[in-house]
Amino acid sequence: MSENFKITDEELIKQFQEGDEGAFEEIVLRYSGRLYNFAYRFLMNKEEAEDVVQDTFLKVYQKRHSYREIAKFSTWIYTITGNLAKTLLRKQRNRKMFSFSALRSEDREIDYAITHEVPETTLNSQFTEKIIQTAITKLPEHFRTAIILRDVQELSYDEISNIIGKPLGTIKSRINRARLRLQEILEEMNIKKD
Repeated sequence: MSENFKITDEELIKQFQEGDEGAFEEIVLRYSGRLYNFAYRFLMNKEEAEDVVQDTFLKVYQKRHSYREIAKFSTWIYTITGNLAKTLLRKQRNRKMFSFSALRSEDREIDYAITHEVPETTLNSQFTEKIIQTAITKLPEHFRTAIILRDVQELSYDEISNIIGKPLGTIKSRINRARLRLQEILEEMNIKKD
């Protein structure tokens, strides 16, 4: 269905609402990677992120007729994913946030993939990325959501406002405060590391 990239997301969901199962498959192709990235950055757990994405598509499938074109389709689907991830986090409140050293061995292999041929700059960027991901998990939930949607998913402020359900000014303020807090956390982590 590569010709469907000319079709908007809103047209695809409309086709799916009218019974075109192929349109649903195209939605899954378009969004599975982005939603997984969003859920993973939020939850920092591969299996949980995969479960959230699967649950998202299940809800889209089951609730396809509840979508109305008053908002962008991307806003609707990101809202579903965000709500599912937040619900999962609430259920796990007692779970202590993992530390950098608590990563499972299979996560280390995936994230680092260290071989002797890898240039030092690649290793440094992978290490830096992992530190940033860890620092993001230390942000309060409302900051974490905003910064992931803006700086990782690269959504517009308007889209984030619609997903989170807060005014545009609140979103801009929240993202700025999240970035400042993230910078403080990274500085604290650097001090502790030295």
